[in-house]
Amino acid sequence: MKLTSYSNYALRSLQLAALRAPDLIRVDDVVRVHGLARPHIVKIVHQLGRAGYLETQRGRGGGFRLAQAPEAIVVGDVVRLTEGPLDLVECFNPEVNTCPLIGICKLSRALQKATTAFMDVLDDLTVADIASNRGELLARIAPLEQGVAAPGRKTE
Repeated sequence: MKLTSYSNYALRSLQLAALRAPDLIRVDDVVRVHGLARPHIVKIVHQLGRAGYLETQRGRGGGFRLAQAPEAIVVGDVVRLTEGPLDLVECFNPEVNTCPLIGICKLSRALQKATTAFMDVLDDLTVADIASNRGELLARIAPLEQGVAAPGRKTE
């Protein structure tokens, strides 16, 4: 199973907001730390704000912060928001299914079970969990925030 970059960036944005809470985070902070495209982050922040995960503030000195406690933001819920239906194969969606084996296919059942297990793990994970090693994460991103290192590099 592979999540889209959009979901990955959304989770990175929430993680950075949790690390910097209660301060405002700017879109450009996410762009600089993770080396991402600004238009993508703007779209993600907008969607997360509309969904109630982020509080956004427009204008000069604006930015975003978590709108909920990080313990209340479930990673699985964010993935469902950003990914939409996790139809791993066409037979997961009866509206577009063309497979004549629906209902008797063991492969389909196994893939459905795997998808459920994947989401169960993400449902047990919160933004607080992915930001719990705060000191290590902040130490790793400090040079990026200062423009000392470029994203995409391997650091020990």
